[in-house]
Amino acid sequence: MKYRELIQDMTLEEKASLMSGKDFWQTQNIDRLGIRSMLLADGPHGIRKQAVGSEQPGLNAGDPATCFPTAATIANSWNKDLAEKMGEYLGKEAVTQNVNVLLGPGINIKRNPLCGRNFEYFSEDPYLAGKLAAGMIKGIQSQGISACVKHFAVNNQEERRMTIDAIVDERTLREIYLTAFEIAVKEGKTKSIMTSYNRLNGTYTNEHLHLMQDILRSEWDFKGVVVTDWGGSNDRIAGLLAGNELEMPTTAGETDREIVQAVKSGKMKEEVLDECVDRLLELIFTTNEVFNKPHFEFNVEKHHRVSQKAAEESIVLLKNEDNILPIRFGRKVAVIGDFAKDARYQGAGSSIVNPTILDHTLNCFEESGIVSIGFEPGFERYGKRDRKKIEKACELAKKADVVLLYIGLDEVTEAEGLDRHSMKIPKNQIDLLNALNEVNPNIVAVLSCGSVVEMPWIDKVKGLVHGYLGGQAGARSILRVLSGDVNPSGKLAETYPIRYEDTPSYHFPGKEVSVEYREGPFIGYRYYDTAELNVLFPFGFGLSYTTFEYSDIQVNHEGVRFKITNTGKIAGMEIAQLYVGCKSKDIFRPKKELKGFSKIFINAGETKTVTIPFDDKTFRYFNIKTNKWEIEEAEYDIMVGASCTDIRLADTLFVEGTGAPLPYDKEELPTYYSANVHNISLEEFETLLGRKAPNPKWDRTKPLGYNDTIEQCQYAKGVSGRLIYFAIIFVHWFLRKIGKRSIANLIMMSFYHMPFRGIARMTGGIVNMPMLDGILMMVNGRFLKGLVHILKERSKMKKSPKTGNIGKRKL
Repeated sequence: MKYRELIQDMTLEEKASLMSGKDFWQTQNIDRLGIRSMLLADGPHGIRKQAVGSEQPGLNAGDPATCFPTAATIANSWNKDLAEKMGEYLGKEAVTQNVNVLLGPGINIKRNPLCGRNFEYFSEDPYLAGKLAAGMIKGIQSQGISACVKHFAVNNQEERRMTIDAIVDERTLREIYLTAFEIAVKEGKTKSIMTSYNRLNGTYTNEHLHLMQDILRSEWDFKGVVVTDWGGSNDRIAGLLAGNELEMPTTAGETDREIVQAVKSGKMKEEVLDECVDRLLELIFTTNEVFNKPHFEFNVEKHHRVSQKAAEESIVLLKNEDNILPIRFGRKVAVIGDFAKDARYQGAGSSIVNPTILDHTLNCFEESGIVSIGFEPGFERYGKRDRKKIEKACELAKKADVVLLYIGLDEVTEAEGLDRHSMKIPKNQIDLLNALNEVNPNIVAVLSCGSVVEMPWIDKVKGLVHGYLGGQAGARSILRVLSGDVNPSGKLAETYPIRYEDTPSYHFPGKEVSVEYREGPFIGYRYYDTAELNVLFPFGFGLSYTTFEYSDIQVNHEGVRFKITNTGKIAGMEIAQLYVGCKSKDIFRPKKELKGFSKIFINAGETKTVTIPFDDKTFRYFNIKTNKWEIEEAEYDIMVGASCTDIRLADTLFVEGTGAPLPYDKEELPTYYSANVHNISLEEFETLLGRKAPNPKWDRTKPLGYNDTIEQCQYAKGVSGRLIYFAIIFVHWFLRKIGKRSIANLIMMSFYHMPFRGIARMTGGIVNMPMLDGILMMVNGRFLKGLVHILKERSKMKKSPKTGNIGKRKL
């Protein structure tokens, strides 16, 4: 241990105190030993250091900070260097705000298009997500602070996220859901990781010995700190034994006492606690070093320009019929859509940033060179139908050469804590589009949202520009693409299916207790491509104002080399993608998988040579019999393309294997070998899983306990429990009715799906676990006994001395 002498000088109580937060955002300090607090802050795409003070919980406004593009947006850039540059500037701002640990990036895989937090994640592909995350981590940590990669692991839905049990087979877990984290740890060298709320195959992730010890610590050699998600600690001692050092936020000393008692009783060896303290001290001391040096306020304008550059490279041109784009000089443009007036630029939840500057489309036209003849909102932002707005928009559209129609999803549709109900954009926007198409077919739609949407209306537009959620400079960036000042170079980091029912995980978001990942590794393009299912836009797709030609492929055991020529008339950037497919049919696999990529700038008429090396992930698969990564001896298709379906060059390569036994019996898993995983039977899934899947339904006969949710109060034995449930349902309905949708969402996120233990874990000691026992008595039908118990425990708590960095010096 690095800090052995310091740890020997601590009391047991002091060691325990370091394992939980001092308040909602800070870690504990021990002044007599020179141990300072750390400040943690949300920040996947911008710092959210709450202006009200670090002691306050909730989603309060943060100090002004640059709102960069969200992860879903920057993923479309396919530019590792750009992700690193963005991380560097995030790190600079964190230092100016005295933030030690920046809670991001989020790298969970986009298993399903409806996950409410998809805007905060990179991709459906773990290799792309991992490489971009590693770049961002390097940038953040280059400034002396720590990134905190989240949410480890298999957190792919928001509904019931604090209790849901993700049932995943080991191979799918390793190949799909852990690979991005592996890259973040091994290549990004992240100093901290945040565990997810959910259970994985029956065990909460922060208590999961296989996940936390076998894989994270032993296999990946992670030496850093593991932090719970806020309120995500279930059993504090089980978490420490698994190596989860820091519990956030504070529990006002309650879990400190649990730790002390566990050591004294022999339930946990003090050496285990010492190791956790040692790792935490390393993070505290190394991240606090930067604050010993002078630092200055960041340059707001410069950071805004970096945000703009990131947005520009991430914009995806999806359709350009008749070369309607870029908009030619002198053409009269009608600007329609509420999102043009008030830009949609970020998601909702803990990642909300209070921007330093905010560009809006209507304020940026003069510098774009595009001639606007007027603006009409055209629709009500939150879905209410308004015929008069449509009529006014159509009158304006009649006078224009081109209609710029700004549409998308509103701020409360994509939000932390909630999943979307469909892939559709609001009907009132489609009604407007249909009406506009009748009076002027020259429509360019500008789409603003952070996740996949259905587009049955796409034939009604000639141009489609997808800006995703481009941060505070996103609106100006889109205009620069529309005008031709910027040649679009973004490509989709996720597949756009024709309809939601085509997705392999469309039985989403799982049942009451668990969600079964029956599709195995066949998610996103891995499914559509292998099952030969048509999609609207494939993974890796994106148009340019120029054209590129691929030639002269050369493949050897080190990698692939080829040439790209810009055959158009203007300079541009191309994203070349390397896919690999195994020709053997002995082990079921996707038809092809992304194994490398390169983004390269090429002038008009110029030819450049591109080299994409193979790495340790190019040919591997996880073998459940040997319990390790293996290589199947076979011929492999080596494919280079402009998207996963637009393969321009191909060759084959024979690769020697590791001689591992075949992991599966083909006859037992026929559907997986056919890749037709849309309707996997429970029996076949359990064969893949290697065990029985748990009952996905709640046991309504049992009394409610710590890990049951407020939602389950609808079945409570006590009248008070059912009243709580119906009160929350009514308040949620009423808030939506009066237009307070953000608050209504917060009700669902913070109360409806929260387990009872969350009441104790998230209230900073106002309610402790003994008081929670009283609450459970009340909802389970023993109202008076529970009330007396609460009052008794509350009285005890008021009389007990406050704990914290208390303890006598060891002699």
